[in-house]
Amino acid sequence: MAGRKITVIGSINMDLVTSTTQIPKVGETVLGHSFHTIPGGKGANQAVAAARLGADITMIGAVGNDSFGKTLVDHLTNQGINTKRIMTVKDTSTGIATIILSEGDNSIIVVPGANNHVTPEVIEKHEEAIENSNILLLQLEIPLESVVRAVELAKRHGVLTIVNPAPIQKLPKELLELVDYVTPNEHEQALLFASVDGTDQELEKLKKKCIVTKGSQGVMIYKNGEKIEISSIQVEAADTTGAGDSFNGALATALCEGLEIEEACRIANVVGAISVTKLGAQTGMPTKKEVEEFLQVHKSF
Repeated sequence: MAGRKITVIGSINMDLVTSTTQIPKVGETVLGHSFHTIPGGKGANQAVAAARLGADITMIGAVGNDSFGKTLVDHLTNQGINTKRIMTVKDTSTGIATIILSEGDNSIIVVPGANNHVTPEVIEKHEEAIENSNILLLQLEIPLESVVRAVELAKRHGVLTIVNPAPIQKLPKELLELVDYVTPNEHEQALLFASVDGTDQELEKLKKKCIVTKGSQGVMIYKNGEKIEISSIQVEAADTTGAGDSFNGALATALCEGLEIEEACRIANVVGAISVTKLGAQTGMPTKKEVEEFLQVHKSF
């Protein structure tokens, strides 16, 4: 595949992260010991992952007309991402995730805010960007009908599509028929397969499109009716947040570079492994140089 142009359509959030010794019960007040605002959203995370690996990224999404929105767009611009197609929605808040961390557990409240304004009509306004891409990368933190419309437009123009089905929900038959690759984790795969209406033949067609991420155990793909396991390199994990997003951004970049699916998954595994050795989702995502240096040290992988 010639070219390294990837269009990412998806969520742009600010993560509000509070660490505490215990998660409060209803009506209870507790003291926390740290608070951070961290750029997030699966769409933005995957865009940053691919940009750091050298891909030419255009981001399509929405933020609110507030301080978080400006901060997030500026951050993406500083990562080398084309942000001209990110719209600012008046009288609407930027998407946020309120995250409470306590002794390895977490509680999360997501308010989509402006992300819900990425409608099919908005997608259609950006058909040119989709047409001029080598790959279109999507997730499910924007309206599902918008994901379907984006894949339809990509198919019209012969653009390869990857849908990361997270957070998992039942996907319409037309989306599963049109998309080129679906990248669930093991939990999402089970729900995805269970939701397929139709014959065993339709399930087999879906399996051929699935790239199943399994954390430290690597990735599983289906080829000629058989499961193929692609191992991951073992590292000491500091923070697994954003590992899946790192994998998806790296997978899209590797396919843009013309790698076959097995080799693309191998490289994406490496990127995901490096990402978990650092704290934070986007802050842990490696550059192309860091990946090359990592592979020099781990030549046997």
